[in-house]
Amino acid sequence: MSEMTTTSAGDDEAVSRFVERFAAELTEAGMQRMASRVFAALLASESASMTSAELADQLQISPAAVSGAIRYLSQVGMVSRERDPGSRRDRYVLHNEVWYETLTRRDAILTRWEKVLRDGSEILGPNTAAGRRTADTAAFFEFLQKEMLSLLDRWREHKAATAEAEREA
Repeated sequence: MSEMTTTSAGDDEAVSRFVERFAAELTEAGMQRMASRVFAALLASESASMTSAELADQLQISPAAVSGAIRYLSQVGMVSRERDPGSRRDRYVLHNEVWYETLTRRDAILTRWEKVLRDGSEILGPNTAAGRRTADTAAFFEFLQKEMLSLLDRWREHKAATAEAEREA
């Protein structure tokens, strides 16, 4: 059964428009087009979980397009594959805190970039324009990492406080 069958026809159209609109934003930001559409569909689904057939049906795309999108989303850690209990079908599931996890993984990338840039600055010469520019870029990534970790910690605190307030209400 498709995720969108739980809503009225008008709601199905509104959900489809939202999915396509958000997917377009993700694509504009650099994500692959089909991956953007599949991610947006999973995000908009009530269970954050759909089969390949459900995704293909909802998005009107081929199973091969779903497969390619899932491969990309799995590689970047935004979805995982789970087996339907008692079935041979796979379900594709968004991680609970997909944005937090994605940004946290970016920290490792920034660390690697910073190291390479610092090495590059030494190779280029710290007193050259290229060396200073490279060192400045490394310093930016170092700053960004520190700020990102602080920001993610504050997000966790905010989320916990909001959940607590909702439980008390």
